[in-house]
Amino acid sequence: MSSAPFHVVIIGGGISGLSTAFFVMEEAKERQLHVQCTVVERDSRWGGKILTNQTDELLIEGGPDSFLTSKPWAMELCRTLGLEDQLIPTKVENNRIFSLCRGVLRELPQGLLSFRPQRVETLVSGGLLSWSGLLRMGAERFWPTSSAGQSEETLGSFFRRRFGAEAFDYLIEPLVAGIYAGDADELSMEATFPRFKELEQEHGSVIKGMRAAQAKAQVGATPRSPGSTPSLFVTLRNGLGTLIEALTQRLIGHGVQLVTGCGCQEIQASLQNKGKFSVLLDNDTMLNADAVVLATPAFRTAEMIRQFEPEAANILEDIPYASTATISMAYPTELVEAHIRGFGFVVPRKEQRPLLAGTWTSLKWPNRSKKGETLIRCYVGGRGRQDILERDDRELVNTVQQELQSIVNISSPANYTEVHRWMQGMPQYVIGHQARVAKIRERLLPWPLLHISGAGLSGIGIPDCIREGKRVATSLVQSFLSKAVPTS
Repeated sequence: MSSAPFHVVIIGGGISGLSTAFFVMEEAKERQLHVQCTVVERDSRWGGKILTNQTDELLIEGGPDSFLTSKPWAMELCRTLGLEDQLIPTKVENNRIFSLCRGVLRELPQGLLSFRPQRVETLVSGGLLSWSGLLRMGAERFWPTSSAGQSEETLGSFFRRRFGAEAFDYLIEPLVAGIYAGDADELSMEATFPRFKELEQEHGSVIKGMRAAQAKAQVGATPRSPGSTPSLFVTLRNGLGTLIEALTQRLIGHGVQLVTGCGCQEIQASLQNKGKFSVLLDNDTMLNADAVVLATPAFRTAEMIRQFEPEAANILEDIPYASTATISMAYPTELVEAHIRGFGFVVPRKEQRPLLAGTWTSLKWPNRSKKGETLIRCYVGGRGRQDILERDDRELVNTVQQELQSIVNISSPANYTEVHRWMQGMPQYVIGHQARVAKIRERLLPWPLLHISGAGLSGIGIPDCIREGKRVATSLVQSFLSKAVPTS
């Protein structure tokens, strides 16, 4: 359609950048549009926080180990890439999660975050909440709502107001704040879980709203066999790294130039021609581009655009990040099987422990370890709890093993350990986040072919990053179509 190709340069080779490149090339091909694409990644590997290490005996995820099925974009991408037959659910027979409450692991009811918990008797008899805490949580259906025009609210404020302090501390905080490795008294409700606040306004109660939404969803739903429950999370049989491998192979097939081990110093934008950019790489290579996508952490994006858009750079730098680490350990099954059950446990901030959570990986997913060995993964760090990351790997492992001995009485040393640190790896959607994002978008309006993507702005989960990649790709192709010159 066009006499010369449009060149898209994408900085950042995590799931955001790779999915953006994939959708750009797919849509360009469909529209018969001539597009060249270059993806640049400063690390020596692709995938960002998706990191799978597979040995002969273990399959270890250094970052996320799964993605939500309720957000369809990751599932759809896997199907498009031919990976559907590799999707696996969690082990239904072990589907239990525990919360550390006053030093003891107590079971959390399933369906808690949908506020329609199954096995309610678990909540009543499990000891997580006192009778007064249970009554206060149940009274949410009758609790007065906030004013519709009320100022932005923190996640902690909202859930305490609706369900009471005790339910928040032991049921809600370790689950929802754990998603962001954040402090619930800093995170913005509107930026993290806006649907709950909408339900409060629409129905006068989160519980009433969730039940109404579920009843509506069940009308016309495809019948399922008795006892079958769709898994909330899925992964790939050989790890999430399979998704990254499939993406990069497809990009190579599309002729995309993939550059690793080289970051970007800065973006130079033409003030006369808003559709022309020069991308200066760390090796002093200069790439000329018709469009640029920055799928990098907000603080790195700020460095690259400061020369021509300093105000947007300052706002990007205001987005805080938290650091975390995962510690994976393999134990002889005979030494730990009597001590572990379910998928694992979460640790409320109120308990003041160094652990965020622990996952019994071998009980959660099939084929993560060889027979006779059990794989365990623990999480440390997070907003306000990052001092632990100043310890070296050996100290981290020792700390985690001491915690496991204290919490579940696992006293034997691990056969194998692996530590993955994610320094400034988790963006924090604190109060004012949406306003900051809106201001950034506004500042970039004069640069319609410059896009800032990635988890720092519009969603931290794998499905959210893929959705944003598709949105950016569609916008770019539409812009190119409007500029394309027919070859006839």
